[in-house]
Amino acid sequence: MEIRFEKAKTLKEKPDQSALGFGKYYTDHMLIVDWDKDQGGWHDARIVPYGPLQLEPSTMVLHYAQETFEGLKAYRNPKGEVQLFRPEMNAKRMQESNKRLCMPYLEVEDFIQCVETLVKTEQDWIPTAPETSLYIRPFMFATEPGVGVHPATSYKFIIILTPVGNYYPEGVAPVKIWIEDEYVRAVKGGTGFTKCGGNYAGSLKAQEKAEAHGYTQVLWLDGNEKKYVEEVGSMNIMFLINDTVVTAPTEGTVLPGVTRDSMLTLLRDWGYKVEERHLDVEDLMEAARTGALKEAWGTGTAAVISPVGQLCYKGEEYKINNFETGELTQKLYDTLTGIQWGKLEDKFNWTRIVK
Repeated sequence: MEIRFEKAKTLKEKPDQSALGFGKYYTDHMLIVDWDKDQGGWHDARIVPYGPLQLEPSTMVLHYAQETFEGLKAYRNPKGEVQLFRPEMNAKRMQESNKRLCMPYLEVEDFIQCVETLVKTEQDWIPTAPETSLYIRPFMFATEPGVGVHPATSYKFIIILTPVGNYYPEGVAPVKIWIEDEYVRAVKGGTGFTKCGGNYAGSLKAQEKAEAHGYTQVLWLDGNEKKYVEEVGSMNIMFLINDTVVTAPTEGTVLPGVTRDSMLTLLRDWGYKVEERHLDVEDLMEAARTGALKEAWGTGTAAVISPVGQLCYKGEEYKINNFETGELTQKLYDTLTGIQWGKLEDKFNWTRIVK
């Protein structure tokens, strides 16, 4: 893919690395590629100054939500090299999201080329302070003007970059989780396995409800029986019950997380018994009552890992591991981030140097 470059006339001042937050600052440039049915598909790949987009009020994404996105990070390793973490998985997942929403998609090698080219252009924005990285947000949406319900005939694929610190300001610290039994996140046959904006907009009502009860996040149950544990907030979730790690299977309602897959690989490599199965919420609460539930944690690109310190279901509250980060949870975080930042051996060939 040929990518042209238009340099910004004025470059921004870099933010203080000790106060980056998450998604507060954006780099000087962004990447855009257009897709148009009448022009033979993908064309005009370019890196341009970061700035507003001009859209018709009737642009179809604003009415019918043909939109998908991804999230990954770039890291500066101890040698000063820039590296990515399993970008091919993000590329393949975006393909599956786009197929479900009747949208065109980039080939894996084109997706990675776009990411690497923009990251290389903006590499001065990659922070070097501990626990910092450059968050990469590829997204795509329908641009055809019109108010008829059908797949659009034109789209934009865009990548923006933001230097970030910890997703949670308090770092790796346990959170309180509300188990939601009224609203649902996804049903089989729906879009639960995709990264589309509508999935997240639909989750906000339950999030408000959880926060009103003093809880940080929502643990979702399945949309059919409201019985089986699925995801927590926008993350996958895992439970250490006795000596076995249990997590929901990816059968169409659960996002196939890159961090999820990486942690399951590590756990199996360490000799842990891992079960990807449906976990009845009543069985989970019984494990919490008896102490069989040793640890619980959410997994995702933004936060990497988020320990769960307390669960609440139908008014019943139970602390997990005395509301402390568990030994296995911490080990997973330290190992995965060690690989991502290039501080630990990458025996699985997950990292990719941007050259």
